[in-house]
Formats: sequence, C-alpha cells, structure tokens
Amino acid sequence: MQENVALSAVPIQLSGIFESVRDPGAGGIDIFLGTTRKTSGGKEVIALEYEAYEPMALQKFHELAAEASGKWRLRKVTIVHRTGRVAVGDISVAIAVAAVHRAEAFEACRWLIDGLKKYAPIWKKELYRDGSEWVDGFTG
Repeated sequence: MQENVALSAVPIQLSGIFESVRDPGAGGIDIFLGTTRKTSGGKEVIALEYEAYEPMALQKFHELAAEASGKWRLRKVTIVHRTGRVAVGDISVAIAVAAVHRAEAFEACRWLIDGLKKYAPIWKKELYRDGSEWVDGFTG
C-alpha cells in the first residue's frame, strides 16, 4: 500500500488529492473533504485557524493509514490537513483512498477521518467577527 501524508500551510488542491490515489488496480476511490462552514453554534465564522504538533500528527497519519490498510484492501491512502488560517469554503482536511472495491473505499475513508479527528494532535480555533474560541480538537 502506498501512502501520502502531510500537513499543509497552503490551500489543498482537489486535483492533487485525486492524482495521489489514482491507481489502475483500484475499483473504487473515495475522497472526503472537510471544509470551513460559515456558521457554528449560531455564530458567523470568518475563518478557522489550525495548529498541529507536526511530528506526532504525521506519525498518527502514518499509523492510521497502516491500520486502515490492514482492515481493507487499500492500494493508496492520502491524508492532508491544513495548518494556519483557512477561509470559509476552503478545504481544511482531505482523506482519499483507492481500494480494490468501492465498499472498502467508503468504509476506510470514513474510518480514517474519524480516527484523525480523535487521535491526531490538531487543534482548531473558530474566528468570528466578535472574537474567537478553540473548539473540537485532539482528545488523545
């Protein structure tokens, strides 16, 4: 299984994500994109800010990809998460998997985003017109 994991301070490009998992041996590719929505908890969000403990985050991405590969017949896995400021509508996280069959691609992709949110040391701050607050994030 081939994997590509990264933290990125620049916008994530969908075409690059697709190309990273394109594989002639795959019968299904699934891509999850997490984007910044404009409201949260009744407040208008103007942007998100992400911070990560990079060495540990990348290690967790690799561990998650390896574990997913053990559960499903995956050909390729890509995990990319933004750091820094992410505007409304922009991609904050991309998970892509190429699998032998589509059902495995769907299952693995969902499992990977759930694992990333739970285990990767990444923290999110919501920025509002009238302030900001840290939300969600790494729980260990």
